[in-house]
Amino acid sequence: MDRKEEVNEAFDIPVAERIYLVETNTKLKKILFLSLPVLLLLFSIIGLRFSRNAKLSSQGNINIQNANNHDHSILGHLPYNEISKDKLVVIEPDIEVHIDMSEDLLKMKEDARNDGIFLIFLSGYRSINLQKDIFYSLKSFRNQVAAERARVSAPPGYSEHSTGFAIDIGDANKRETDFEVDFENTDAFKWLIKNAAKYHFKLSFNQNNKNVDYEPWHWRYEGSIEALKVFEASNRKFNAGKNLLN
Repeated sequence: MDRKEEVNEAFDIPVAERIYLVETNTKLKKILFLSLPVLLLLFSIIGLRFSRNAKLSSQGNINIQNANNHDHSILGHLPYNEISKDKLVVIEPDIEVHIDMSEDLLKMKEDARNDGIFLIFLSGYRSINLQKDIFYSLKSFRNQVAAERARVSAPPGYSEHSTGFAIDIGDANKRETDFEVDFENTDAFKWLIKNAAKYHFKLSFNQNNKNVDYEPWHWRYEGSIEALKVFEASNRKFNAGKNLLN
C-alpha cells in the first residue's frame, strides 16, 4: 500500500465531486432568449403610453396658453373684421345692425314694451374709421394712455360693433344711465338679464372681465351661424379662463 492510500484510509478524506451545469444553463438561456422579445415589447408599450400622455398634457397646456396669450388680442380686446355694408339694415335713425339679428332685436324691443319696459338703442354698427376717431380722440381728450382707454373703448379693428352684431341698449325712462354702470339698476337691464337669452343676446363684458370695464349696456347677438363664428374665439377664451379658475 503506498503512502497516499494509507493517508486516505487513515483520515477518510472526502473527495469533492464536480457537477457540471451545462444542461441547466442551456435551459435558462432558452428561457431568457424567448422572454426577451416579450419584455422589449412590454417596455415599448409602457414607454409609448408615457410619451403620449406627456404629449397630450403638453398640448393641453399649450392650447390653454394659446387661448389666453396668443389670440392676437390687444389690450384685452380680440380682433374683428368689419361687416360688409350689404349685410347691414337700418332699424332706427342712425342705428344700423347686421341683417341676421335685426328681426330678433326688434322682437325683443316689442316684447319688452308689452311688459312695460321701454328699451332704447344707443349704438349699433360702427365702422373701423369711426371706432378710430372714438378711441384716439376721446383718449386724447381724457388725457388717458391706450391701456386706460381700452378699458372703456375698443381699439379700431377690435370692436364688436364693427361686426354689426353688437348693440348698446338703454332705458328710455332713465336716460341719465346711458353708457353708465348705473344702467344695471334700471328696469330695462333687469328685464334684459331675465329675457335677452330668449332672443339670442348675451352680455359681452360682465363684472368678471379683467381687461374691459363692466358694460351692462353692451350686448351681442349669437343667434346665427355667422355670429357664432365671429364670436367663437371670444367664447373659447372665456371658457378657457373659467376652466383655469375651476
